[in-house]
Amino acid sequence: MFPRFPFWIGVIGLLLISCLDNQVNRVTEKAIHFKKEGTLRIEQKEKTLAEFDIEIADTPYERQTGMMYRQHMENNQGMLFVFDQAQPLNFYMKNTPLALDLIFLNEHLEIVHIHKNALPNNERSIPSIQPAKYVLELLAGTSENIGLALGDQVNYVKN
Repeated sequence: MFPRFPFWIGVIGLLLISCLDNQVNRVTEKAIHFKKEGTLRIEQKEKTLAEFDIEIADTPYERQTGMMYRQHMENNQGMLFVFDQAQPLNFYMKNTPLALDLIFLNEHLEIVHIHKNALPNNERSIPSIQPAKYVLELLAGTSENIGLALGDQVNYVKN
């Protein structure tokens, strides 16, 4: 027969180690903040409709994550997605808590499609309708508020 004392010491030791492991494995979330990387202007018949500070998503990782997990964006901010070539594009709002307008632009930076009020966290596909090389994401309602139309011209400058 084994003595009981070492058994209890072993059980207590395992419990302490288990508690320590739980503290080490805690994950903390960090808020993702806007990073101004350029300025974008939207023009309609040589008249400036609006200007925005933009964050640019031009790498595969940046394009894939986009506005995911972002809790806030100012009215004068947007995200510009830049692709290598014009092509049919499909976006979705997975893990995106903000309602957005998606503005699809061709290789000449002309608006070819406007998808208004994309619903937060919705995984339904949002197609470009026409081949697009750029996509501008703005807060929902912005395209309506500034009077955006197909054929409007966009220009941007990187910082």
